[in-house]
Amino acid sequence: MDTDIHKPFMDRCLELAMMAMLEGESPVGSVVVRDGQIIGEGYEKSRQLKDVTRHAEVVAILDALQKNESCEGATLYSNVEPCILCSYVVRHHKIGKVVFSKYCGEVGGTNENMNVLTTDKITKWVEPPVVIVYGDK
Repeated sequence: MDTDIHKPFMDRCLELAMMAMLEGESPVGSVVVRDGQIIGEGYEKSRQLKDVTRHAEVVAILDALQKNESCEGATLYSNVEPCILCSYVVRHHKIGKVVFSKYCGEVGGTNENMNVLTTDKITKWVEPPVVIVYGDK
C-alpha cells in the first residue's frame, strides 16, 4: 500500500507543469490542499497574461480564494520551490505547509539571502510554514 500522502498532489503539479510547458510557459504547476482535497490549482501563466505575478503558486492560491476557500493552514504543493514573490503570497495567506521538489536558485523563497518563506524576522506574519523538499532536488 502506498502511504506517500504527497505523491498524488505532486503528480498533479507535474500534470499542470506539462500544461504550462505546452502553452509556452515555464513548466511549473501548483495545488493548494486542505483535508486531503485540492481546493485550488494553477500553472504558470506569466507570459500568456503578460503579468509577471501570475506564477503557478499565485494562480493556485487565487483559484482557492475565488472559490471562497481560505488558505490558512492549508498545504501548497509545487514542483519548483516558490520564489520570493510567491513566498510573500504564501506567508500573507498563512499557508501552513509548503512541499516542493526542486530548488529554484537565487530567487528561491528559502534562499538564505532573501528567505521570505521561512524567516521569523517579519513580526506581523504568523509562524512560517513547514517546508518539505520532496523527492529529487
